[in-house]
Amino acid sequence: MPYFLLTEVVVGVLAGGANAGASLPLSLAAYAAALPLVAATGLSGLVRPMSVAAARALCGVPGERFAEGRARSWAARARASAWWTLHLGIGALVSGISLAVPPMAVVLLALPFVSALRDFPVRLGPFDAQAQPYVAPLFGAGLLAGLVLCAVGAGALLARLAPVLLGPTAADRLAAAEERAADLAVRNRLARELHDAVGHALSAVTLQASAARRVLDSDPGFVREALAAIEETTRRTVGELDAVLGLLREGDGAGTGGGALPAAPTLAADLDGLLARSRAFGTPITAHQDPGPAGDWRWLPAIASREAHRIVQEGLSNALRHGTGPVDLRILVRVRGERDGPGGYEELEITMTNDPAVAAEAAPRARTTGGRGLHGAAERASLLGGRVEAGPHEGRWRLRAVLPLGEGAR
Repeated sequence: MPYFLLTEVVVGVLAGGANAGASLPLSLAAYAAALPLVAATGLSGLVRPMSVAAARALCGVPGERFAEGRARSWAARARASAWWTLHLGIGALVSGISLAVPPMAVVLLALPFVSALRDFPVRLGPFDAQAQPYVAPLFGAGLLAGLVLCAVGAGALLARLAPVLLGPTAADRLAAAEERAADLAVRNRLARELHDAVGHALSAVTLQASAARRVLDSDPGFVREALAAIEETTRRTVGELDAVLGLLREGDGAGTGGGALPAAPTLAADLDGLLARSRAFGTPITAHQDPGPAGDWRWLPAIASREAHRIVQEGLSNALRHGTGPVDLRILVRVRGERDGPGGYEELEITMTNDPAVAAEAAPRARTTGGRGLHGAAERASLLGGRVEAGPHEGRWRLRAVLPLGEGAR
């Protein structure tokens, strides 16, 4: 009606000030002029979600056949505009005849039975209602039946075209697939965070409790340190677990939505604490650190620092879980591509080695558990364009991770 009323005024002005509403030709001209305005406004991105909501409620079409959200491409907007124009155009016609036909049908149905109506000259094609009054009810019933058929036919047409014009385009399907992939990536990342945090904590607590049990009578001081380490490890892990589960609860029913992951420990914030907690097992750990000219790890990009911490954590957890020999850890920053001029880039290298005899036994045991920890470490490195290598090397068991920084990262 807003479109029609606007064009009705314009048509009336162009017709010399005539009342377009009182003239059928002028009303039809106003109706025709309103359709381009409807089509133009139908190009708005907001039209499709509004139309989908109406079609889903009124046309009885399953919701999965419709596209979700605003129209992204012009092709989708054009299809939504076609639906909008068809919907409003047919709706205007059905509304018009729904207003005009029932009163006329009632008069025709009542004409033979109401004497006051018989004096009005009514011709129904070749029939004269005054001479043949009982023909009028048949015409009245026919008008009502025609109105019902028009309404049903219009509804059926719109229901058939709704999924065609409001269904997902190729771009919508691609966007939906990308959204699902992003949601799955976040969930996989959450799974890695849970595995690394909880798995490392359970391994640490088991080893610390076992070591404390063995020296319970002979070394009370070590037992106290082990219990303190167990307390600290479980406290930190409960915090990380609450953060991850909280994010999952926020995403229930609507996916994770690509939400931000909970804060994870970094090299700068927790490397010393991680080494101290790991040394509480009683296993000697030698750490060599070279963060470069900055003198500490705070200059590292946050994502590289976080992933490096998780890789070191997983490596220490494997070394402590599968061996009893000393662990040698080296973390340093080196420059690659210096011979190519100023285009060289920095990379973070993490190397961890075990006693060879212990490492040889640890390898098959690590594989029997599925290797999820080392697999997760490799995934973390690959996200930054890096790599992880684990296996025998020069008579020792070595875990080596390389994470590009700056121009080398992707």
